Amino acid sequence: MTQGPRSGLLAVSTALLAMSRHLEVRDVLKTIVASARELLDARYAALGVPDDHGGFAQFVVDGVSDAQWKAIGPLPRQHGILAAMLHQARPERLADVREDPRFEGWPAAHPDMSDFLGLPIRDGDEVLGALFLANKNCARPKGGCGFTEDDEDVLGILAQHAAIALTNARLYERSRELTIAEERSRIAHELHDAVSQKLFSLRLTAQAAAALVDRDPDRAKGELQQVAALAAEAADELRAAVVELRPAALDEDGLVATLRTQTQVLDRAHSARVTFDSRGVRALPAAQEEAMLRVAQEALHNALRHSGAARVDVSVEKRGPGAVLRVTDDGRGFEPSATRRAGRHLGLVSMRDRTNGVGGELTVESAPGKGTTIEMEVPGG
Repeated sequence: MTQGPRSGLLAVSTALLAMSRHLEVRDVLKTIVASARELLDARYAALGVPDDHGGFAQFVVDGVSDAQWKAIGPLPRQHGILAAMLHQARPERLADVREDPRFEGWPAAHPDMSDFLGLPIRDGDEVLGALFLANKNCARPKGGCGFTEDDEDVLGILAQHAAIALTNARLYERSRELTIAEERSRIAHELHDAVSQKLFSLRLTAQAAAALVDRDPDRAKGELQQVAALAAEAADELRAAVVELRPAALDEDGLVATLRTQTQVLDRAHSARVTFDSRGVRALPAAQEEAMLRVAQEALHNALRHSGAARVDVSVEKRGPGAVLRVTDDGRGFEPSATRRAGRHLGLVSMRDRTNGVGGELTVESAPGKGTTIEMEVPGG
């Protein structure tokens, strides 16, 4: 390994320990990239996790400002050197990536890169991602690459441990999802039992009141009071269950991170391209965040299951003290007024109820053959 600001065994140990501290996949990816860039004293570093559609499910960079990253535009596709590392699963060390025959150019706002070192992150035969560095902070040998064979060896060690950390993080997230699913199943079962009993008692009491109303009005009045009490108890239990069923990820990660994760999962699970973008959104009141998540889920379900869309775009952006959720698809669309007349609401009633319940506003734009846009605005805190 060439000498840099932090070199040697201590630097490697520090990088590996940093990776092992995190359990969330996104945090692990960020730590891998930052550790690699610092360890090998490069100006830029990036790590791409491939999806099944020729793009990347996640793409993390270090050394690029937020403004630069935003100006670069959409995530890259699997092409050129990136594709070579993913599909041929071998290291690439180049004196000038721009002169490689596989180089296909960059967006206008992309930083200029020359010397290049990249390699796949592998778990057995599975390629989990591609890690690469560019522009070594050193005097480059004439006609050669700033990155050395020692650098390649060190990055290879880092990639092996990155595979372990990334696999562990994925297992942790899957375990957490299973735990959440099991807990919700338990709550649903308990809710069904408790509320069913209450509703059964309520029905019997109401029938008794109906039978008594003519011959014994006073007793009928008492039975009706019991009906009211049972209804109130059932409502309280339902309310408590709804609070307990609030999405755990929403409490832990917030609306933006939860929506980003869910759209990434849907993008991998469906043939349609599903994207997510967020601009300037801060934390919103809990009820508004949950309502926005539920509306987004309903809109995504409709788009992916019923519209035949090839692309679905989800975005959340700040508007005044509140925020706007927008779900747009390029599917077959529909006529909203005709849908209402026919009684086929496609979940629109549920979406409107959730939106109205938090003081928001829902708009639906659609037409046959023109796709659909669902927009939900909430007022914020």
